[in-house]
Amino acid sequence: MENNLEEYLEFAKNIAKYAGKIMIKYFNKDNGSSYKGDKTIVTLADKEINTYLIEKVKEKYPNHSVDGEEEQFGKSDYVWVCDPVDGTAMYARNIPVAVFSLALVVNGEPKVGVVFDPFTNSLYTALKGDGAYKNGKKITVNEYGLDDMRTVCNCDYLVGGEYNISKVLEDLKKRSYFVGLGSVIRASICVASGDFTLAIFLGTKHKNCDIAAVKIIVEEAGGIVTDLFGNEQRYDRSINGAIISNGKVHNEVIEYIKKYLKDKSNN
Repeated sequence: MENNLEEYLEFAKNIAKYAGKIMIKYFNKDNGSSYKGDKTIVTLADKEINTYLIEKVKEKYPNHSVDGEEEQFGKSDYVWVCDPVDGTAMYARNIPVAVFSLALVVNGEPKVGVVFDPFTNSLYTALKGDGAYKNGKKITVNEYGLDDMRTVCNCDYLVGGEYNISKVLEDLKKRSYFVGLGSVIRASICVASGDFTLAIFLGTKHKNCDIAAVKIIVEEAGGIVTDLFGNEQRYDRSINGAIISNGKVHNEVIEYIKKYLKDKSNN
């Protein structure tokens, strides 16, 4: 499998570039947005990209499976985990904060990851053990602490989320500047590139689609990605939230979370 990582990465990059074209096609036009049962929004771009990925995986890697946010296919230890449009609420409102994300997850562990921002033509890539890159140029996390004035952190609330971290954020905001971009993947890539220091993600059910590519890209850039409580987790199933950081602040943030929250995955 290791010998095929470059091939898998090229496949993922080609899917990402196609996805970017679809995102641009529907941007500033009627994108057919509607609301799903979980009160999240979906557009024609989400569906079209997800369907395209499944078609290409069936054609190229028929023994692999696809876990897309909008559609799934097959069952395998080799899973292409995809969020067709992360930041759909922004995208549907013609605000250019949305990205495409795809990871190849093998036995629960991401081995290949790509994130594409079509609005800035920025392609972020990583292979296990080979570093992280933006348009072919290596990227690394920053070394800022929570009290550093250069530190920027991200947290977006989810409707019906399992965890309420309002008290955690009250404490953290006394030390660091927080924003909510509306796309956890875009914010996480900012961690990988050194622009942000931290991103907190509260998603759980089927939210591996949001973090699978982030896991490998951020960690290959020198950062750390765990669940909300500092535990490793699989990315071929639902997750227990995520802390995405430069590594330096990781344990501090987890201590804040443990102060106020109980790990529901251990119940």
